[in-house]
Amino acid sequence: MAQTTLPGATTGKKERHIAEILAEKQQSISISEFFTKNRHLLGFDNPRKALLTTVKEMVDNSLDACQEMKVLPEIKVILEETSPDKYKVTVEDNGPGIVRKQIPNIFAKLLYGSKFHRLKMSRGQQGIGVSASVLYGQLTTGKPVRIISKIGPTVKSHYFELHLNTKTNEPEIMKDEEREWENKDHGTKVQIELEGKYQQGKLSVDEFLQLTSISNPEATIIYKGPNAEAVEFTRASKDLPREAKEIQPHPYGVELGTLMRMLLDTKSPSLQSFLQNDFCRVSASVAKEICDKSGLEERMKPSSISRDEVEKIFNAIKQIKIMAPPTDCLSPIGEEQMLKGLKKEINAEFYAAVTRAPVVYRGFPFQLEVAIAYGGDLPKDEFARVIRYANRVPLQHQPGACALTRSIIQTAWKNYGISQSKGTLPTGPIVIMVHMASVWVPFTSESKEAVASYPEIIKEVRLAIQDAGRKLASYIRKNVRAKEQQERIGLFEKYIPELAASLATLTGEKKSEIEEELLKILKKELKGLLVEVKEAEKEEITPDGVAYGEKQKGLDNE
Repeated sequence: MAQTTLPGATTGKKERHIAEILAEKQQSISISEFFTKNRHLLGFDNPRKALLTTVKEMVDNSLDACQEMKVLPEIKVILEETSPDKYKVTVEDNGPGIVRKQIPNIFAKLLYGSKFHRLKMSRGQQGIGVSASVLYGQLTTGKPVRIISKIGPTVKSHYFELHLNTKTNEPEIMKDEEREWENKDHGTKVQIELEGKYQQGKLSVDEFLQLTSISNPEATIIYKGPNAEAVEFTRASKDLPREAKEIQPHPYGVELGTLMRMLLDTKSPSLQSFLQNDFCRVSASVAKEICDKSGLEERMKPSSISRDEVEKIFNAIKQIKIMAPPTDCLSPIGEEQMLKGLKKEINAEFYAAVTRAPVVYRGFPFQLEVAIAYGGDLPKDEFARVIRYANRVPLQHQPGACALTRSIIQTAWKNYGISQSKGTLPTGPIVIMVHMASVWVPFTSESKEAVASYPEIIKEVRLAIQDAGRKLASYIRKNVRAKEQQERIGLFEKYIPELAASLATLTGEKKSEIEEELLKILKKELKGLLVEVKEAEKEEITPDGVAYGEKQKGLDNE
């Protein structure tokens, strides 16, 4: 028989069992303590990424705040190197500000926020982002986060210096005072000192802000990097994004355990009213049908329903046809705004954008958008540049693990006049922008860097790419190919006299006659080129005014 007590674990009165000794060591773990040891899960893998993640979280919060207030965003981002590999990050916005009592919890408490429980498209959702940056800064420099916020022109601003207590996951207030904030009616400024590494180019803060200005053309972003002059990403539009409205959960997206909890927490007096009030798209008739299908009384008190009865309701929901959830909870960028954003930052000769109609997965509405920039100053012999977004936020890391990138690779780009090797991105002077808008983006990790590969998402990305690809193919046929042919013909015309002279020497024929025959051949080629261009222009015109042919649509379906 196995030993059940530890050697020497006796007191003379009673033996102590191993389980009792181990039980004394058990204790709860604060969420702050967990992420202190596992900060890589939140995007703080290394100093370079930590600096980028901190800027990203702060800018996302500022954009969300301005959108809530319905004001055109004006955001300032300043990076200052305070000592080797130590940086001070300052982000200031013109949003609505934050009331005094909420400032400590928002910035120095993990999993605290207003967005987690609501079904509405927004950049942030979990209540972790900026407080995780505060925690990282505190761990690497020991410095508190500094916040100044003002909610209106007639009130003073509030200034705080905060630490996050990792044992209790509660804020520690180091300083709390009122201050004057001149020439500022409303807004928030946050300053975090942290260990970081600044580099320009790919995966940098500079790239993030440029990509953010593309997906948010209504924003003005002023950025000053270390030892550099300020750069302004000016707004390209004065149109504010469409306001997303909060919706109730859809019955198709709820799981059994969640349904049990909802029945216990609801304020509705009956099962039928619970189904109508706590879900979207459930009318009185649909609620009655669910009750009838599950064999339960409509007037039953929700909290009295047993686990087996909840399972009957859950199974009944699956068997009943319920209208898809409303889509006014989404705020897509829109085709016009995507084009404005791309044209502002990328110099190309052709642009196209597509916004798909909203669809649903697991009861959650989502919408896919694709935009393409082609030609111009873009490199001709490199892989396409892919720009990924989720709820307007750039996704710069883990492209290979993302469903958006995989969908681009799986598209047959040769059908649209772009070269591509098997299993790779297309090659050529092209930028591909993909945006997913959703009330719940299924990220592969807490750091929110890649979108999970749900079949519904992959299908919508593919269809959006095909729509944009047809526009590109039409342009290439009518313009690029014709231009290439004209260049070849122009080159041939240039050398006709020299070629005619050489042929005259070899054949003994008159140079003028040979030159005349060569010009006839050239005119024939030009005529064929004009016919090709006219045929392309006769192709079917879609409602958005873009030409594409039945042949091209057939290629898409293959």
